[in-house]
Amino acid sequence: MASDASTPWFSADDVFARVGFGAAVRALQAAVRGGLDPAHDFSRSILNVDQGQLLLMPSKSAGFVGVKVATVAPGNPQLGRPRIQGLYLLMDAGTLSPVALLDGVALTTLRTPAVSAAVADLLAPAVIEHLVVFGSGPQAWGHVEAMRAIRRIGRLTVVGRHAGRAEALVERVMASGLPAQTGTPDAVGDAQLIVCATTARTPLFDASLVPMDSCTVAVGSHEPDARELPSALIGRAQVVVEDRQVALREGGDVLIPLREGVIDAASLVPLRDILVGTVAVDHTRPRVFTSSGMSWQDLVVAQAVFSPECRA
Repeated sequence: MASDASTPWFSADDVFARVGFGAAVRALQAAVRGGLDPAHDFSRSILNVDQGQLLLMPSKSAGFVGVKVATVAPGNPQLGRPRIQGLYLLMDAGTLSPVALLDGVALTTLRTPAVSAAVADLLAPAVIEHLVVFGSGPQAWGHVEAMRAIRRIGRLTVVGRHAGRAEALVERVMASGLPAQTGTPDAVGDAQLIVCATTARTPLFDASLVPMDSCTVAVGSHEPDARELPSALIGRAQVVVEDRQVALREGGDVLIPLREGVIDAASLVPLRDILVGTVAVDHTRPRVFTSSGMSWQDLVVAQAVFSPECRA
């Protein structure tokens, strides 16, 4: 895609060439530890349209203003089109002049796993012998790479509904040197790190199988009635969220257990409290990070893509 000659265009290849997962993790951690408070971010708008959803995700920082326009079209894969598409517009904060356009799908594929890894860096055990990933799409691959940026991984199990896609992900990962295989949900029984990156609307595994010293990340849901995690896991875990109010508005992984009386809202720990050390990580029980995506995350990573000075 070409853009106006005065506005640089960063393709998917450009995005990943300029900022890898490790750099994105460091940029996100540095932003929060440097004073960014997700609670002050703009709310995103989710608009229902005929074939899916339109998402508008604006944010601002001292130097930049940005907005991601994304679409989610569940029927697109049957048409040979991506389920998620989008663009990111980055503007100068002083003049509101456009300074860059970025591939929105690549940005999301980079920033979502990077956010997960930025938090898992604190929540996950120091040694990860077994990583289990539910899902086989771009987010599943991205999370494998992001977790490898923060930990040495012993082996990977991919659990996916689509056998061909799961096998393809396994082959891709093995080609990079990480032992991997496909498996079933009970693979979580000896996992130190579990990632859920699916479109599931009901829990993916049995909570009783999850080890005490483990970290589970769930990123697939941004709707109040859809979830990937069982209530029993949420009930016994230390639960970290991007922002408490966002989780209580959009996060089915916490809203459903909340309605069931399994947890109370006050027990949800904002990621900022973990990253700055206000709240200690509880290693006596499982740790969970569940997210639905926030606009500040896109802006932090887009800034890093555009300007080397914004990289940690």
